[in-house]
Amino acid sequence: MFSAASIYEGLLAFGLAFVVTVAAMPRAIEALKTLRAGQVISRDGPESHLAKEGTPTMGGLVLLAGLILSSSAVGLMVHVEGAVYGLRFGASGLAAVLMLIAGYGLLGFLDDYLIISRGKALGLKARQKLAGQSILAIAFVAWLAYIGRDSVYPTSVRLPFGRFIELGSIYYAFAVLFIVGMSNAVNLTDGLDGLVSGLSTQTAIFLAWGSALLIGASVAIDPALVIVCAATAGACLAFLWFNAHPAKVFMGDTGSLALGAGFAAVAILSKQEFALLFFGLVFVIEALSVIIQVISFKTTGKRVFRMSPIHHHFELAGWPEEKIVTRFWIAGLLACAAGVAVLGVARS
Repeated sequence: MFSAASIYEGLLAFGLAFVVTVAAMPRAIEALKTLRAGQVISRDGPESHLAKEGTPTMGGLVLLAGLILSSSAVGLMVHVEGAVYGLRFGASGLAAVLMLIAGYGLLGFLDDYLIISRGKALGLKARQKLAGQSILAIAFVAWLAYIGRDSVYPTSVRLPFGRFIELGSIYYAFAVLFIVGMSNAVNLTDGLDGLVSGLSTQTAIFLAWGSALLIGASVAIDPALVIVCAATAGACLAFLWFNAHPAKVFMGDTGSLALGAGFAAVAILSKQEFALLFFGLVFVIEALSVIIQVISFKTTGKRVFRMSPIHHHFELAGWPEEKIVTRFWIAGLLACAAGVAVLGVARS
């Protein structure tokens, strides 16, 4: 069950992150313009996107700053202490999640910087980006294994109907792939004004709800996870104010890579891995559309979609950008509702 303290802490983190991000973003946009940190548009994408070239990017720096500073401030103020499945990790868990988010943010920043400095849509090579993502994910999972050295951390995944599937030592490899996969899924979705910021706000809110519900049902509500999710929602909602069509700023890989990794980390710590597939279903579908397109083209020479990720397919089908974003938000909310049902059944 929920506690008044956890609700207060979550609302405080949400509000603080929103205010910090909203207050800092206008000056950040002007600074990015001065530094000529404008978006470089790939000529392989829809022609309509060429008009967006030069829009300030790397706004994810402000988003992540608001998220991390607010989470840290609220966490210190309430002296975060928590337990998950008998393992006390509160403050260290908060630090681990924020460090993972910051690490992915730095990786994304490097990718964005290379693209801007070269003036071409060519940043880090795919294998370089994947290597960086994997190293950071492995470090997080190694910490997870370390805190469970005395009382082994559960290596199972929660399924509907209150069931669990035990993965054993394979779970740690799964966790690494889960973090890397979700990071890339959010990154691939970041192609339309307001799409990722709106969907991420939804995902963070429902992860916060699930963290309080599931951890509360198991041991004790852990403020660390609720605080991170609430701060993420606040920062993303504030960013959406400036990122809504027509966008005044883009988050870049700096923001999208970090958000996906953060969602996966919280899901792992709260045993919401399966639920996140619902809360972030649009992200998953976007990633799957790319995988399907690549496999189909390499094996048959034919494309399943006009262009991938799938939001580009609808653009080329003639849907206005605002309509695609709004409908994807609606689809995301419906998927979140389905995830709530899954969690509710699992808890019973």
